[in-house]
Amino acid sequence: MDLETRHLRQLLSDAQQLPEVLLLKQITTSTNDEVRALANRGVQGILVCSEMQTQGRGQHQREWVSPAGNIYLSTLLETRTPLDGRLSLEIALNILQTPSLKSLSDIQIKWPNDLYSSQGKWGGILVEPIGSNQAIIGVGINLFPLETPLPDQHTTSLMQLGVQYPNRIQIISELYLAIQQAGQWFEHGSYNLSARFNHYAAFMNQAVEFEQSHQTIEGIFKGISDDGRINILINQSLEGFYQGRLRLKVAQ
Repeated sequence: MDLETRHLRQLLSDAQQLPEVLLLKQITTSTNDEVRALANRGVQGILVCSEMQTQGRGQHQREWVSPAGNIYLSTLLETRTPLDGRLSLEIALNILQTPSLKSLSDIQIKWPNDLYSSQGKWGGILVEPIGSNQAIIGVGINLFPLETPLPDQHTTSLMQLGVQYPNRIQIISELYLAIQQAGQWFEHGSYNLSARFNHYAAFMNQAVEFEQSHQTIEGIFKGISDDGRINILINQSLEGFYQGRLRLKVAQ
């Protein structure tokens, strides 16, 4: 067992949250796929991390660019409550409260699953249900600036946001514990979700474009409701949506 794996095992053991299978890899196709393969064999407690992915993916099967050196991790989460869209919001909120990140002033969440800031996206969450009460949770975090900027969105990293010496293993342990904690919030009805989320919501009260079913709607983003629904003010009427893609409206 290498030193990093031993360190991570110790951190999770101290928190009494050591999974049955813990894998730290240098490269893989997709950590979500690795967790799926283990889950199909009946393994329950799983944490798979990689320094690089060759076939990483995000929401709606979009490519997730996964250069070396950042954090890509996946785990299996089982809940008594049937899964819904509130889970990814709870995961994002709990990640922002981790010890390594909670002191940062410029961290936000872009509905429904992007870890964001005024400088751009620094992480993302992918929830892939494999049953009504079980899901694979994938989290990608940019520790360091991307060498090649993405053509379709602004990106940043924890180092650029103020984490000067990111401790990769410490952050991995905190992310895993945050996911477990998010599961507990979800199990207890996601109490006061709208107030907690809207405090960190990117684009709050700003002009946005909302893409749904191949059409784009323009309006003012007014945060979310307690059930996770996004609210957009369109021609003086508040409309709610459960699925779609939110982006800031570009000034003409």
